[in-house]
Amino acid sequence: MAYTGALSEIRAKDQRRIRLHPRFASCYLSTPRDIVVYLPPGYDSSATACPVLYLQDGQNLFDPHTAYGGQDWGADVTADDLILRGLIEPLIVVGIYNTGVRRISEYTPTKDARRRKGGKGDRYAKMMAQELKPFIDREYRTRRSAAHNGVGGSSLGALVSLETGLLYPRAFGRLAILSPSLWWDNRSILEMVRAYKSDMRARIWLDSGTEEGDAPQAGVADLQLLRGALVEKGWREGVDLRCTVVPGAGHNERAWGARFGEVLQYLFPRTRRDGNSGEPGRPGC
Repeated sequence: MAYTGALSEIRAKDQRRIRLHPRFASCYLSTPRDIVVYLPPGYDSSATACPVLYLQDGQNLFDPHTAYGGQDWGADVTADDLILRGLIEPLIVVGIYNTGVRRISEYTPTKDARRRKGGKGDRYAKMMAQELKPFIDREYRTRRSAAHNGVGGSSLGALVSLETGLLYPRAFGRLAILSPSLWWDNRSILEMVRAYKSDMRARIWLDSGTEEGDAPQAGVADLQLLRGALVEKGWREGVDLRCTVVPGAGHNERAWGARFGEVLQYLFPRTRRDGNSGEPGRPGC
């Protein structure tokens, strides 16, 4: 079921709650990239520190003028609505622009011999954990522990987000893995999951649509393989893992934006006084 919350006509950018940090440079990657930051309603008039969600392909999140195909996620609208209704914690969303032709190399965990590219995902993860996160923590009022920091993305962005969570569990404790490109290099990411040694378990949202690409059934089957690998390493559905197949959803920005609200409610729920999160139920894979 797609997120169906009310959508406001006033967007965060109209209230100057979208901040751009152009050409963020890294010691680990060759190309600078823009960083765009969403701040929750009331941020400037509050002293409260906020959890943070770092998302890949940042140009697709908040602005149709920069988004692929002119379709953004409307992530700011969704977050505003859920925050104002008290369904999620007020949070900061950090969008990391991709760098075009280098996107594939930076977003993949291994070099694919047939494609002759890829494998810089570990450097990208290091950039997020050791350069970008400290920068955001200095610039904004953040809650710095892993329990209050997440990383996520869609497609290849989901792939590198999963890799980042596996490599840096002490930095990122919440993962949003939407339509991950698990097919990359013969599903090499599954070997990384199977080799995971830490006793820390991030809270993971994992999904795929039933209408993704030319072989959607293969994508769903891959998702179930990943779910199985995570369960073997100690993740538990209903506790720290939610895996879902989204009926009718394609592999595109509109589909990811439509369920972003559910992702936020699972990863950053506002706990009620009775101790329950109030997050919506949803069937598993």
